[in-house]
Amino acid sequence: MPEYEDSKNNLIALGEGVGSKVERIKIESNNLRGHIQEELDQDTSHFSEDQVQLIKFHGMYQQEDRDARQQRKAAGSEKAYQFMIRSRIPGGVVTAEQYLTEDELAGRYANGTLRITTRQGFQLHGVLKGDLHSTIHTINEALLSTLAACGDVNRNVMACPAPAADRAQAQVEEIAHRIAMRLAPRSHAYHEIWVDGEQLDTVALEQETEPIYGPTYLPRKFKMGVAFPGDNCIDIYTQDIGLVACLEGEQLDGFTVLVGGGMGMTHGKTETYPRLATPLCYATVDEVLAVVETIVTIQRDYGDRQNRKHARMKYVVEERGIAWFRAELEQRLGHSVQDPRPLTWHDVEDHLGWHAQGDGRWFLGLFVENGRIKDSSTMRMRSGLRQAIEEFRPGIRLTAQQNILLTDITEAQRGPLTALLASHGIPTNPAELGILRLSMACPALPTCGLALAEAERALPAVVQQIEADLQALGLANESLSIRMTGCPNGCARPYMGDIGIVGRTKDIYNIYLGGDLLNTRLNTLYAPSVRLNELAATVRPLLALWRDERTPGETFGDFCYRVGLAYLRDQVQAHASPV
Repeated sequence: MPEYEDSKNNLIALGEGVGSKVERIKIESNNLRGHIQEELDQDTSHFSEDQVQLIKFHGMYQQEDRDARQQRKAAGSEKAYQFMIRSRIPGGVVTAEQYLTEDELAGRYANGTLRITTRQGFQLHGVLKGDLHSTIHTINEALLSTLAACGDVNRNVMACPAPAADRAQAQVEEIAHRIAMRLAPRSHAYHEIWVDGEQLDTVALEQETEPIYGPTYLPRKFKMGVAFPGDNCIDIYTQDIGLVACLEGEQLDGFTVLVGGGMGMTHGKTETYPRLATPLCYATVDEVLAVVETIVTIQRDYGDRQNRKHARMKYVVEERGIAWFRAELEQRLGHSVQDPRPLTWHDVEDHLGWHAQGDGRWFLGLFVENGRIKDSSTMRMRSGLRQAIEEFRPGIRLTAQQNILLTDITEAQRGPLTALLASHGIPTNPAELGILRLSMACPALPTCGLALAEAERALPAVVQQIEADLQALGLANESLSIRMTGCPNGCARPYMGDIGIVGRTKDIYNIYLGGDLLNTRLNTLYAPSVRLNELAATVRPLLALWRDERTPGETFGDFCYRVGLAYLRDQVQAHASPV
């Protein structure tokens, strides 16, 4: 397959004035080194603009406490700079010791919370520049890494986290890990700066190359996931590359490969949009790594390097077509590929509650509201998890719904573990959660620099209001998925599911409806520019229509999709109370 020297797109980006500013920064970075080390050694609170782009490849974002912005501006002080550090964890699999390391760092250097991401990683928020090296170095000492958790590379490879011994789960996890290692950047810059502190000699630097990515890496971030058949728990259709396992009996036979999914868009820009991944081909276990790597090179060479908002692989697939994409794949592989296998989904399993692993042991899925592991006055989630993990030493799996699984628990440990968690206010019965169980939000304010509105801090109250309306309407036992983001980039995948809520500006949101619980269909804009305090009220009459007009067993998203948004708007308008 072609390496970067043969890539027209990379060579064009080397030209004067061609490509986005970020392309120039990558080219001039000396394989992601830039001036990170020099600026890290300076007694300042933040990095310069160019280095801000490069540190993403090392697993962090420069942010600020936006709650303090106006006060500090009025006082003439600089911004309250801080950093988010993200660990890349293929399949969300960590050991008890690794979890405890992340938890300890959350208290020592971050804001006292540990956050599970929607891509099965960990994030530390509020780390100061002077503590970056110690934090990242310690993460690596625990045999975790932040390399390529952000930036224009393949990011964390997701995988179904359920540790079921009676299916090919271990093979699925192994493939996810092998892909992550295969597509990791080869630059030594990360280890020089954060791990061993030793600069390579000049000869070694001259031989340092990126055989897959080339000098400009990818045009934009790249996301992958490996799903178990029937269970769409990782939102397979939102991935740049999605692999769906195919089994022969209980043995892994290969994968149906999907390409071109992605959630991000820009308000008011029709050339940007969320897109579902399209089935491309079938790949055996032996050939899947080569297929995946080759797909990455297609995006490397054809992704838009002029406009970063149009740079994701979904636009290559959409605009050139799946037939072109398959032909390009086969040409680069040097052989034809098989047609994709049909896909059937029966669930989006959140894996909460107690489950038998099939090997005589159990795993327990615990709900973590918006992925934020913290102590509050009503639930000491962080303290309870830390004590449980210290005492029982379970395996740990992070889920795509921002929850956590404690695995490899013996029958004798079940009662004591449940009691310990209950003493900290941590419920183990997911039936008690109501629609909160299927809710999800991105961090948004005050840390994310892209946030236009609240999400994590606003969603709980919105869910509570909608839950009350469901109960009043006699719909208390119904499932309803609600996803909220503070901007249209879609980190909590709001364009999937029953209700998507996307921030436009302070306290103003768009409402999207008509996705499905299996997350195989995009939802559609129903109501633009709705005030935060009117979100639940806007949804309430639609819930009443659903109750009165649905077919037996029809979910809210399916009902909205079947009758159409125009019908919903007409009915709400017709039944509106006169002024």
